Formats: sequence, structure tokens, C-alpha cells
Amino acid sequence: MNIRVWRVGLLLGSLLMVAGCVGGGGSSQPGDSKISDRRFAFALIGDVPYDPLQTTNLFPNLIEDLNRAPLAFVVHDGDIKSGASPCTDEWFHRCHAQFQTFRHPLVFLFGDNEWTDCGRVATNAFDPLERLQKLREIFTQGNQSLGQRTMALVRQSDDSRFSGFRENVRWTCGRVIFAGLNVPGDRNNFGSPEFTLRNVANLAWIKETFSIARATDLRAVMLLMQANPHFEMASTNRLRQGFNEMLKVIEDETVAFKKPVVLVHGDSHYFRIDQPLLGSRTRRRIENFTRVETFGNPDVHWIRVSVNRDDPNVFQFRPEYVRKNLLKHD
Repeated sequence: MNIRVWRVGLLLGSLLMVAGCVGGGGSSQPGDSKISDRRFAFALIGDVPYDPLQTTNLFPNLIEDLNRAPLAFVVHDGDIKSGASPCTDEWFHRCHAQFQTFRHPLVFLFGDNEWTDCGRVATNAFDPLERLQKLREIFTQGNQSLGQRTMALVRQSDDSRFSGFRENVRWTCGRVIFAGLNVPGDRNNFGSPEFTLRNVANLAWIKETFSIARATDLRAVMLLMQANPHFEMASTNRLRQGFNEMLKVIEDETVAFKKPVVLVHGDSHYFRIDQPLLGSRTRRRIENFTRVETFGNPDVHWIRVSVNRDDPNVFQFRPEYVRKNLLKHD
């Protein structure tokens, strides 16, 4: 049997087990019955908590808001601390414990502040690769999400070629496929020795995700990561170089897929929804591609994503402002 065919078949079997979005390991909660495989909602957050006020007040307010909402799952797209604060085991364990207060399944993607920035001598002087391993040890146990009600995940580490990349995950909800990637800001750690292998893993994960979406006639693809890939910059810009190959793969796969594709990221702390991906040949915006950037420090709010697989656009996005975290501007 062709090995590639066998692998895709294995992945399809894993995905079908979680078609309803909810995996094992947790009890049913009020409001879960409102989640169906045709219409459902989930939440996007990132770049929080950054300081003691957020950790002890604003982030708990956000969690309280999310726990009241009927959601299939929540995704945190990275940065659970400021870049200057210590990358200690104690902080990681504290964040993990706080994540476990989420009622819904929670998927956490790693950001630069918790590993690539940890090598700054002036503020941290940790070994970034050792910190990355610690993140994997604490946050990627088993094949389940975080949260009180868990969801089954497919990890890239199931593939022996990429056995170290437990943080790259994939799941389906209804007829939509989601893929989380380890792509840290603000340069994707470009130029470091570890970049090459991780980049190969990320490109393979993206291509495989689209391959599954096409093979099973899924309605949409959503990719999620921490870094802003700097769409607007020239390919020669130092901040853009670590993303060039990935963006070309995303362009090619999006054009071939011909259905809605969304890239979610954080990093620059600016809530926005736009269409920044230009076709290499046409130099026009690719209409079936949308970028969503999550709220981030100091704005501790969330984005509600509603999915209707019968809608040609599939996704609708709505900012949700946590009332307790609003500022008085007068």
C-alpha cells in the first residue's frame, strides 16, 4: 500500500472521531446541546495575560465571560506573558492551572514570549529550546485539549518524521478543519538553527490539512498561529523573510481549494479582519482568503466566530467586549 495514502486514511479516521467538536474526557455542561455540526460558535483570544492586573482580574473576567457562552471550543493563539517577564516553570504551571478553569475545550498555541524571547540576556537568559520542551511537557499532554470539557486532537507528532512537534494540532468541527501551528513572532525565529526543521514541519502540516479538506470535501479551512506574517512588507524585509515560504504555500493551497480559508494570528495586538493576501500572478486580493487578528494586551476581549456550513462564506466574526474590562474614556 502507498504510505502516503495510508497516512491520509489514518488521519481521516482520526478526524471523523471528532466531527462533532467534542471529544472525551469531560462531562457535559449546560449549553452544550446548542452546539451542532451545522451551526456552532467558538472563541478566539491571544496575547494575554501580560501583567499582574490581567492575571488576577482582567483575564479571569474574560474566562468568566467565555464560560457563560455556548461555545464549541476556545483557541488561545499564543503569548501568555510579556516578552520581558521571566519564563519560569512556575509561570507556565500557573497559566496551565488558569487554563483548566475554562469550561470549554481550550487549544493553546505557543507564542514567542514563552520561548523564543526567553533567551534575552537582560531579562531572562533561558535556553529557548529548553523552554519550548517545557511548554510541550506542560501544555501538550496526551491527545486532548486543555479545559474542563476536552476535545480530541490530532498531533503532528503522530507522524514519525515530525515526532517532536506535539504543539502542531488539528481537529474538525462539522465540515470545517482547523490546524494550529508553532509560528512565533515577530520573525518566526528566522536565522536560528531550529527554524529549518520547524518550518518544514509547518509547511507539511499546512499541505496535509488542505489535502484532507479536499479529499473529504470539507467546507472551509482555518489555520491558527501566533505570529503576524507581515503581509504588507516586501519579501526582502528582515521581518518577512521567515514567513515567505509559508505564505507561498498558503497562497497556492488557498487558490487550489477555492473555498473559504481563514488565517488567525495575534502578535501585533490589533483586532482586525481583512483580506491582505495578494496573488503572486494577478497582484489582486485572493477573495476566498481572510486574515483575523485577535485582541491582545492591553485589550482583554475576545472574538466570537459563528460557523454556518450552509452559508457560502461559512464564517462570521463578531468582537465581544468583556464588560468588566471596558475602560471609561470620559
